[in-house]
Amino acid sequence: MNKILLLLASLPLYVAAAYAVFNVVYLLVFALAGHLPARRRPVPAVPAPAVTPPRLCVLLPAYRADAVVLETAPLALAQARAYAGEAEVCVVADSLRPATLAALRAGGVTVVEVAFERSTKGQALSAALRTLPPTAFDAAVVLDVDNVLVPGFLDQVAAALAAGYRVVQGHRTAKNLDSPFAVLDACNEEINNHIFRLGHARLGLPASLIGSGMAFDYAYLRHLLRDIGQTSGEDKELDFRILRERQPIAYLPTAYVLDEKTGSAAAFSTQRTRWLAAQWEFLGKYGREGLHQLGRGNHAFTDKIIQSALLPRLLLLGLLGALLLLTAGLRAAGLAPGPPPLLWAGLLLGTGLALLLALPARLYGRPVARAVLHLPRALGAMVLALLRLKRARHSFLPTPHAVRTGSAGAAVPVR
Repeated sequence: MNKILLLLASLPLYVAAAYAVFNVVYLLVFALAGHLPARRRPVPAVPAPAVTPPRLCVLLPAYRADAVVLETAPLALAQARAYAGEAEVCVVADSLRPATLAALRAGGVTVVEVAFERSTKGQALSAALRTLPPTAFDAAVVLDVDNVLVPGFLDQVAAALAAGYRVVQGHRTAKNLDSPFAVLDACNEEINNHIFRLGHARLGLPASLIGSGMAFDYAYLRHLLRDIGQTSGEDKELDFRILRERQPIAYLPTAYVLDEKTGSAAAFSTQRTRWLAAQWEFLGKYGREGLHQLGRGNHAFTDKIIQSALLPRLLLLGLLGALLLLTAGLRAAGLAPGPPPLLWAGLLLGTGLALLLALPARLYGRPVARAVLHLPRALGAMVLALLRLKRARHSFLPTPHAVRTGSAGAAVPVR
């Protein structure tokens, strides 16, 4: 009987160990791949003729962010005017004040007003593209309301689009490092850039979209946004639609866009609630199709399913630490269910190594060292996010934004 009880107690631990090994190996492979030499990008099937720079529309969805959009829209317009070709900035205004709309129009920004019972970025973009002339632009650049383009971003995007790519992802990086949570958020962004974009590109796989700092062939974006629905994870939905059609997604590691990082535990938790809800929504929606696509040789689509099945890294660290303490305590008490503590310790070290490999050298310093002390609070915020997942399915959870002074507040050097 004791052996049966021990076996029953051990089984969940072995399942957890297999899942953890899968997570850690995946992170390590792509963290290492990000340090491989740059490979020549695959040539798209139908390259576009590079005659004149593409006509760009910079789309800036803004939901109840009057002060922020009044700061960022003129900065986007300045980059549009510095662009080698034609470019226009369009604010997709959802619940903005009349005075804000008037100020934007007076400054030379195009404004498309939208309204929804439950607002989502995907719906806003789709409505804007239905309103704008269908042939007025060659490509669209999608930003978040707080984003600031670094000079040269539009020209790099235009060059990739002119080479024949229909989807391009730029390098989103932190605008601010003004709190421990902002530092942790900035580190998380760069680790994602390294593993899910640079590492994938080095191995010839499509980069993942982030949700902003991305560009599309204009007609193709209109096609992708058709029936986008009310999902809060429009970037993941676009990812799956693009990969289903086997379109390459180019990553431009030196085309920078500055993004505001969350500065508090509450904002951190709200943001992660939305991200977790979107991740598991699409795992359920496309998981079965992943097997079908694998049978058809669509490895990029299957890889996206694998990404959706990964445990968020902070939760992975917390889980491995808890299992290490649990098994060590059980061994000390004379019980030995499941894998030995040494396995959990090795997986914990492997996860830490993957994160260190993926973190850019410029972020090694005192701010990050101090921010690490706040990891327990961040882990608590992640656990809270898990408990609020049901709310995310029925509510729009926008991340609050602060007003900052242009791009002067850039957190890290990007040149």
